[in-house]
Amino acid sequence: MSYNFQNTNLIKVDSPDVKYTESHITTNYTYTETSVKTNQADGSLLCVPKTQKYQIKTKTTVPKVGVMFVGWGGNNGSTVTAGIIANKKGLSWRTPRGTQKANYFGSLTQASTVRLGLDEEGSDVYVPFSSVLPMARPDDLVIGGWDISDMHLGDAMRRSAVLPILLQDQVMEEMSTFQPLPSVYFPDFIAANQSTRANNVLKGSKQEQLDKVRQDIREFKAAKGVETVIVLWTANTERFCEIREGLNDTADALLASVKRGEEEVSPSTVFAIAAALEGCSYINGSPQNTFVPGAVELAQRCKTFIGGDDFKSGQTKMKSVLVDFLVSAGIKPVSIVSYNHLGNNDGKNLSAPRQFRSKEISKSNVVDDMVASNGIMFDEGEHPDHCVVIKYVPYVGDSKRALDEYTSEIFCGGINTISMHNTCEDSLLAAPLIIDLILLTELLERITIRKNDSEEFEGFHSILSLLSFLIKAPLVPQNTPVINALFSQRQAIVNTMRACIGLQPDHSMHLQHRLQTAGMQAAEANKAALDSVFA
Repeated sequence: MSYNFQNTNLIKVDSPDVKYTESHITTNYTYTETSVKTNQADGSLLCVPKTQKYQIKTKTTVPKVGVMFVGWGGNNGSTVTAGIIANKKGLSWRTPRGTQKANYFGSLTQASTVRLGLDEEGSDVYVPFSSVLPMARPDDLVIGGWDISDMHLGDAMRRSAVLPILLQDQVMEEMSTFQPLPSVYFPDFIAANQSTRANNVLKGSKQEQLDKVRQDIREFKAAKGVETVIVLWTANTERFCEIREGLNDTADALLASVKRGEEEVSPSTVFAIAAALEGCSYINGSPQNTFVPGAVELAQRCKTFIGGDDFKSGQTKMKSVLVDFLVSAGIKPVSIVSYNHLGNNDGKNLSAPRQFRSKEISKSNVVDDMVASNGIMFDEGEHPDHCVVIKYVPYVGDSKRALDEYTSEIFCGGINTISMHNTCEDSLLAAPLIIDLILLTELLERITIRKNDSEEFEGFHSILSLLSFLIKAPLVPQNTPVINALFSQRQAIVNTMRACIGLQPDHSMHLQHRLQTAGMQAAEANKAALDSVFA
């Protein structure tokens, strides 16, 4: 049963462990984890359930949220902006399949539901994802940003050739009022073929450019009257930068390197530094190693949030679903070959070897945790053969073609091969993920936690691993395993939100009772039918 309401005030938890005030929801929550130890005497595994009591406090007042895109005039930035305008105005347009209305399909927060519990009749109750906790509305986001191209957002939307023309025509006037700020441009980090776009770039030393980006954030915040700003990189994929002692291994070393003008400090890292110093969360939507150790330490020092790397939208999302299914079903994937061709500017930039290498790394590691979870089929260190190819084909534009072949070993030496063709409308898949990243990050900024034996509430770790559902190569705290299994990533978000309103993690144990009850009812009905026949 689905209750399609948007008013979070309709969800109230009747429990002494949940307290509501005008400004907060505070819950007393018991978290249970299982510690596993090896018995040295006989090698058996000893499982020890452990509990920890927490208080979780969530601010219920949603601030006015600003987002600043790096690469605002690219396919993703212009598509997100136009899409929000279309939804805000309730636009519709004619297509060969009939009239299409603006929507947020593809968004976890705006177009999916979560199971809340059972109603009085024993039926599942599903509610909109966005109704579990107070969340910002995408229509209310205030948007700005930077781009190395001076093209206004209307012409940038036309150049991207993503949205239907009839929709573009309806948002063109408002889109034309948006002008990207000059951006950081260090030619060595992106493909040489991007130089023709670079007519809107900052001048001066790296320190001067960093200072200007910080000033841009402050001025945007003041001019737009926003209470919080999230900076999100949706610009070109950069090459990987070196990590060296004294260069970027600590926060102080990184800041000193900017001051010296070190060449190995990338544009994306400059923006990450600026965001941290201005108290802003920063999301990296491309695969390069933006978050060098010094950038991570700086975010922790400034108590700001970071998330990345690389949006998980099309082929890689399918890969995380399919490999999770195969390994969970006891089927052993031994070869995964992925081929892509695309014609947008992302594809043009990725045609350069060093930029492709960044993408190849983020796409290749997506199966590692699922393989590592099964020591029956895979020996330690064993992985499937995994090959990723990306080719630039201008004609297909933003409509990326992804072809995959999964070869697996099955029962008694059998071989199973799954071939898949996936047409990924690249920016139309990425745009709702970008919106989700913004809304979830802002929500997590309002949640604080304390152990019952602590005096102060604290925020989450600076590295928002909860964003992994939306990220191709998830960034996680040191000594924390990466989880790429898609449904585990989603359930982590859902269960965290449930904890904030005092509900335990969702599970399916109730199914056994319901199936058993249904079976008994069916047996009774069958017996009654037989009795009537032989009466």
